Amino acid sequence: MIIIDDILISDEIIQEEFICNLQKCKGGCCVDGDAGAPLAKNELKQIKEVYKIIASELSAEAKAEIKKVGPYTQEAFFGYVTPAINGGICVYGYTDEMGIVKCLIEKAYNEGKTDFKKPISCHLYPIRETKTSQYFALNYEPRETLCAPACALGKKEGVKVYQFLKEPLIRKYGEAFYNALDHIAQNENA
Repeated sequence: MIIIDDILISDEIIQEEFICNLQKCKGGCCVDGDAGAPLAKNELKQIKEVYKIIASELSAEAKAEIKKVGPYTQEAFFGYVTPAINGGICVYGYTDEMGIVKCLIEKAYNEGKTDFKKPISCHLYPIRETKTSQYFALNYEPRETLCAPACALGKKEGVKVYQFLKEPLIRKYGEAFYNALDHIAQNENA
């Protein structure tokens, strides 16, 4: 276990390899789960704002679900989450011409329509953040079957989880945190 400030980081984050392989998993993490994407409280306003930007691109099923529950919902166990259609695909997901599920929020970001890239929980996946009374804990939690191609590709390319997730780690915790984590990883792997 690694500790940086008040953040506990599982060793797997610097030891295991991972690179998303969308050609193989088809964006299944946007479809498979017990609830929609977890949302931080500070993301709720951004979700409402980006919803207005992408509403015309949403599927009929997504629009119906959002009309029923709102642009986000609160689950007893998971807290605030994006709605999901019939317990499946996130309402903000769409399937591209290659059959890969992608995020309409990220699409709008890439098109310069919003400065909100996507929920940080999505951006950090397969790292999951939990909060204890004293710490934030970061754990590496890939889906065993769905993420097997990503683990294989990461191993083939020699890319550690934290390296693959450099951008979202800096987005969430800052550059000093990432540099400290990289320093620890480099010393451990030397």
